[in-house]
Amino acid sequence: MNSYSFLPLQLKNILTICLPWIISLAAVFYLGLRLGSLPESVDINQSENSINNQTTPPEATGTINPLEKVVTHTEAPSITQVMEGKIENLTLPPNLKRIMEGGDMIERMGAYLDAVRAMDKGNVLEVISAFEALPKGYGRHLEMKLLMRSWAAIDPEAALAYADQSLDPKSERRFGISEVLAGWANLDPDGAIQWAKANNSNEKPEDNPLLLGVIKGLAEKNLVAANKVFRNLPEGSARWQASTFLAQKYSEMGLEKAIEWANQFPVEDERMRETILGQMGARLARQDIAGTAQWVESMKGDKASLRVMDNLLNQWVSKDASSAAKWLNELPGEDKKFYGMKQLTSRWSLTDPVATAEWLNSFPPSPKMDPVVNEFVNRISTRDPEGAAGWAMSIIDPQVKQKAVQKAVSAWVRMDPEKATNWKQANFPDLK
Repeated sequence: MNSYSFLPLQLKNILTICLPWIISLAAVFYLGLRLGSLPESVDINQSENSINNQTTPPEATGTINPLEKVVTHTEAPSITQVMEGKIENLTLPPNLKRIMEGGDMIERMGAYLDAVRAMDKGNVLEVISAFEALPKGYGRHLEMKLLMRSWAAIDPEAALAYADQSLDPKSERRFGISEVLAGWANLDPDGAIQWAKANNSNEKPEDNPLLLGVIKGLAEKNLVAANKVFRNLPEGSARWQASTFLAQKYSEMGLEKAIEWANQFPVEDERMRETILGQMGARLARQDIAGTAQWVESMKGDKASLRVMDNLLNQWVSKDASSAAKWLNELPGEDKKFYGMKQLTSRWSLTDPVATAEWLNSFPPSPKMDPVVNEFVNRISTRDPEGAAGWAMSIIDPQVKQKAVQKAVSAWVRMDPEKATNWKQANFPDLK
């Protein structure tokens, strides 16, 4: 019986729940210490030139055998030697594979962390064997991350070959390759970029998903370098995925830095600008509604700015819809203002139609108000068809009015056919 068995049952339960999280945090902290520092600057153009001048990409002439490569380099220093210039006699935990196969989760993770820390080219086979003792699938992604990041510091090309040839293609391969490239980019960004470009097997060569891992690794230490790689990506899925990741990283730097980055996207690149600004608006609105609102005020009424407004109002209405309404009342620029009113009406009417109606009543009927009122009719027709019919009659555009009245009356007939028919004959006799 170990010491843990003497703990009170309640404390045992707490430890059982919390310790895996503590261990996970420790693993992440360890990786941050172990992977070292990225150089202050990365010459992306130089990397690209070296690739263009290279007639035969590295390892392009044959298939890499990661296990063979590992065995032939047993003289390599340990991770600690490589990263810190120190010599430490770290050894793998005894009975590592047995622990990974049958130990409890806490024992297993502790042993695995020790193994990864002591890993070098001479014992990597044993660490791989321990990793492979785990059941395949998403449940071992943390262990895989630790293995791939550590292996990247020792022999990234062997690690990449293993990930490509041995990991489950449905649930693990892409993640494993991405983590190796991220670890490699932390240490040798030019080498990682070159490998990613030389080994891209995508049907569209210009769309390189391997660079996602590179950008991920660069962004952990040097967002400027990661941004340079990202901005050189051509149109394609890799660029769109990278934009999501970088939007998250820049949003973590605070409102000012995030907006500065997002505003760099030119209006000529309309689709990417709209995507980036929309993503950033959603993230910043969760952090700082007032700051995001000021950002919207400073924008022109293009599609990108409207995406930011959409995401801002989506957050704002759940916290203080009346405050959002007051902001829209004073927002300069009619097009942007009425667009925002429609979006707020769409959301606010679902939670508080009475307050929404009171707000809308403060605006006289006008062609600019037609889309806003029509949206209100659409939202309340099934709950209050009589009220919706009344609001529909205030719409100025005849075609828009007829459709809105039809929607309200159709819902009304299902609830009270007689009353609905009488109202239609009195107010809109031409309606079929």
